[in-house]
Amino acid sequence: DPDMPFVPSIPEDQFILVEEGDPTVIPCRTSDPNAQVTLINSLDKTVYAFYDSKQGFIGSFPAGSYTCKTTVKDVEFKSDEFLIYILRATSQLPVEIEALKTVYKTGETIVVTCVVFDNEVVNLQWNYPGKVKEKGLIKLDDIKVPSQKLVYTLTIPEASVKDTGDYECTARHATKEVKENKKVVITVHDKGFVHLEPQFSSLEAVNLHEVKNFVVDVQ
Repeated sequence: DPDMPFVPSIPEDQFILVEEGDPTVIPCRTSDPNAQVTLINSLDKTVYAFYDSKQGFIGSFPAGSYTCKTTVKDVEFKSDEFLIYILRATSQLPVEIEALKTVYKTGETIVVTCVVFDNEVVNLQWNYPGKVKEKGLIKLDDIKVPSQKLVYTLTIPEASVKDTGDYECTARHATKEVKENKKVVITVHDKGFVHLEPQFSSLEAVNLHEVKNFVVDVQ
């Protein structure tokens, strides 16, 4: 089609997510298989890569925006803009689970954190006693500096004895068959479980040079 040398692209094709180091395709396809196509970046400079009219430009490209152009009967045509995003991903899944404390009283707020290092393409699921009732609040912080880490925080407000049990996070690689899970055991008591009984009054007097013992019963 001389009036439309580039096959129209759908919006999903214009946003290209690529794992760090992987090759990809910029899918500007032509209706004329013999068309001479040039790839240019956001600085309007030519990018040299292998071109296949059925797929587009194939290669490893830095993150940024790219446009293809071709000429038909001395008229220049440009394709839609394609945006490449580079995602950091490792073949392994380093995961750590952290809890500020593992013993709580009824009414306190439980906080458990699961951290995934050096990876941006992860699906993470929590399993915990109150999951069926969707009691937990989940927050994600994507930290880039000084290094890449995804911090998933699970918060259980107004904890009860029923929230005692295993708190487990399972991280799955979005593109590879890799998963990792970590677990911590949380205990919630109905009330404070340490009782102190001092064997002296709140105000005590002592004579000069007198040795006095202060005794506390702990249950």
